[in-house]
Amino acid sequence: MTNPIKDVAGADFILAIGTNTTESHPIIGLQVKKAVRGGSTLVVADPRKTEVAELAHTHLQIKSGSDIALLNGLAGVIISEGLYNKEFVKERTEDFEVFRAAVEKYTPEYVEELTGIPADKLREVARGYAGAENATILYTMGITQHICGTHNVFAVANLAMLCGHIGKPYSGVNPLRGQNNVQGACDMGALPAVLTGYQGVGLDDVRAKFASAWGLESLPAKPGLTVGEMLEGASRGQIKGMYIMGENPVLSDPDAGHVIHALEKLDFLVVQDIFLSETAQLADVVLPAASFAEKDGTFSNTERRVQRVRKAIEPVGEARPDWRIICDVATAMGYPMSYESPAEIMREIASLTPSYAGISYPRLEQGGIQWPCPTADHPGTPVLHVGKFSRGLGKFSPVEYVPPAELPDQQYPLVLSTGRRHFHYHTGTMTMRTGALEVHYGTEYLEINASDAAKMGLAEGDRVRVSSRRGSVELSARITDVVPEGLVFTSFHFPEVAINKLTNPARDGISKIPELKVCAVKVEKTA
Repeated sequence: MTNPIKDVAGADFILAIGTNTTESHPIIGLQVKKAVRGGSTLVVADPRKTEVAELAHTHLQIKSGSDIALLNGLAGVIISEGLYNKEFVKERTEDFEVFRAAVEKYTPEYVEELTGIPADKLREVARGYAGAENATILYTMGITQHICGTHNVFAVANLAMLCGHIGKPYSGVNPLRGQNNVQGACDMGALPAVLTGYQGVGLDDVRAKFASAWGLESLPAKPGLTVGEMLEGASRGQIKGMYIMGENPVLSDPDAGHVIHALEKLDFLVVQDIFLSETAQLADVVLPAASFAEKDGTFSNTERRVQRVRKAIEPVGEARPDWRIICDVATAMGYPMSYESPAEIMREIASLTPSYAGISYPRLEQGGIQWPCPTADHPGTPVLHVGKFSRGLGKFSPVEYVPPAELPDQQYPLVLSTGRRHFHYHTGTMTMRTGALEVHYGTEYLEINASDAAKMGLAEGDRVRVSSRRGSVELSARITDVVPEGLVFTSFHFPEVAINKLTNPARDGISKIPELKVCAVKVEKTA
């Protein structure tokens, strides 16, 4: 997030696109509700009529996968009507004229054809966003989990720069992270092309710095593989072993049948987790890890805030903190790791990572700190891009609408989209073991529009089989107006409804994120 969570409540205009905020991010959802109660305008762009869409002044019920057309259309109206922030564009950006030319064809009428959003409504939203004193954009995986996910994010950034709604309070481009430390994992180099703090592995000085700190002659300059690429390599026999920590790809990754096939082809699979997940059940060795309550360390949350995690109880059974397990495995493999505490590891992080350089355990005892925090006396950075962008000028990146990789046809006439439910989390590894949540929300169902249900002769609660070109699952139908005609929806939380057997592994060419939000399916009533 470019801005802190609390800024959401102070925004005059909120555009929430591809995010079911109140269910998937309820704490941030509270800030959205506070803003609406205070008179802010809320616009939600989502194919489903979600809870947050019900709160909105305007719900843009777009066709799945048409986000770029919508965002380009908003920008086109703002430019054609002269509503953009001319001073900001002139002083702080580049390539505006190229962007102007690219969005010119996205007239409201053309965008209506692509998205289903009436032209007049598009104009109204564009004027509202451009005219707001402070406007924020919230988005999540409804934007990123497409074959054009990276370009979707470019389109969001283009719109924010166009109106100067970035680099100031109560505004910004704010992706909401889906897990409690996914930001921290990325910060620490859990991405294939970077080391800590997003320092590229292709930079000679960066590799030399880390090699010196770790007592090595050199580090490889070639980026690694993404999860999808690793699984592809395993399925082809090119990758022989895999070490999976705190992840359950058997349920969370697309084309789950292929994921299982790939993992079973490995010569050796290690899974480190707090429960015996569906993925761990396939492992040759399972290493029991400590939960958040059983270890010390830090989590970095969605607003870039680094916060202390303090051990409340001793690890249960044979469980151990992740860092100790990693140290012991590395030592056994011939590279001694002799860290004594998470605080010592944080000192090394600070010494090698400019954005974390001023963060230390003594400082974190006083409260969380938002990076970048370059020095020990720096207060942290609540708002990014104040005064200038990290690259200097903000660059407009023209992008074009492309349809999803898989569209409905005669054999598979419906679009399936997946997401989360308020009462569960990810693949249910934790929330299905509470003794309460799984009782309150114990069964998954398929949301289907009444018109589609009538064509199939379906009644509420009927068992249906949902099939794609990759697999099938069975579950009960719920007839609802939450989804429009032609779209069905369910979550990926329930192991007994392993919906990712159906989803499409087609990936974004830049980020390599799979298109989990759109695939073609058919629905049949079962006996």
